[in-house]
Amino acid sequence: MSAPELKLAFCLYKYFPHGGMQRAFIRIAKLCLEAGAQVTVFVIQWHGEVPEGLEIEKFEATGMFNHTRYERYQHWLQKRLRREHFDCVVGFNKMPGLDVYYAADTCYLEKALTARSSLYRSTPRFRHFAAYERAVFEPTASTRVLMSSPTQLDVFRRHYSTPLDRFHRLPPGIARDRMAAEDAPARRQRGRYSLGIPDDHLLVLLIGSGFITKGLDRALDAVGSLPPLLKTKTHLVVIGTDDPRKFLAYAERLGISERFQVLSGRDDIPDLLQAGDLLIHPAHFENTGNVLLEAIVAGLPVLTTDVCGFAHYVLDAGAGCVVDSPFRQENLNRQLASMLASPERADWRQRGITFGCAADVYSLPQRAAEVILEAARDVKQETGA
Repeated sequence: MSAPELKLAFCLYKYFPHGGMQRAFIRIAKLCLEAGAQVTVFVIQWHGEVPEGLEIEKFEATGMFNHTRYERYQHWLQKRLRREHFDCVVGFNKMPGLDVYYAADTCYLEKALTARSSLYRSTPRFRHFAAYERAVFEPTASTRVLMSSPTQLDVFRRHYSTPLDRFHRLPPGIARDRMAAEDAPARRQRGRYSLGIPDDHLLVLLIGSGFITKGLDRALDAVGSLPPLLKTKTHLVVIGTDDPRKFLAYAERLGISERFQVLSGRDDIPDLLQAGDLLIHPAHFENTGNVLLEAIVAGLPVLTTDVCGFAHYVLDAGAGCVVDSPFRQENLNRQLASMLASPERADWRQRGITFGCAADVYSLPQRAAEVILEAARDVKQETGA
């Protein structure tokens, strides 16, 4: 067998099949494999199947705290990369030594300065994550940054003065199977049946891992505040990876536990998008928010907060409503009740479907793979490897 044209190292801490960043990583890796590159993935944890052709190397990092485990992973990774030449080192988490960084996360320093105390900023955790972010974005670094959020691009540049030419803007990259198709009525029936939702009841979906960040507390408060008749007909179903116990207890206190379900990540999201009547996504922080676009193109009206990088697509498509900052719970409560009772839901649905047919919100993996392969060829040419 001939040697691969390019050897790529993909680095991320944890892989699980239903995370947004993880889905993008897999699609990008597959495109690089199709282009003839060898892709080796260095991880701490891997859950799920391994696509054909992908090589996985795991480091069982130990430690009480995440930042301790990540530091140990980084030390192992650097030793491993010195033993074998790779034409491009691609990170899906912020860390030193990257040629390309896929920016799935918001600016850590911004959050630490605006939403954390001065005491927090004296902790080892802060020093670790701030240093790893600085290694990617400082002006003297050479890391190319793949970024979908123009808002976050401005935030990173404000804190680090990163040269603009190091950023490579990406379009969104949702999967086309999220689009509403001719089988939408059958998918709706199948999805609602799987969840036990009566035909005359309303289904509100919240999709995403990291329930605190995604604003599940806010969503529960909003559902709990609905007018009595509307509340008895409204179900909130959450799909994602996180510990649900405190949210289940909170739903119990709000008196809505009988119509509240928390499900782990699953493969029938296209069915559930059709089954729903509204997507609620009142995130506290969100770099992009692919699920907003997935809902829009599926014809599912969206209610979200303006801190999400992709919230503007909801307004561009005319497919729902956006709650402005500063966030106030009463505004979300009022908007949810209004949207669930509104005859405009049919119009929001149709406008979202029309938008999905015309807009380029699908090609992120292709563009990301192009930048990675270009960076690898540049390194190969410079080193003569």
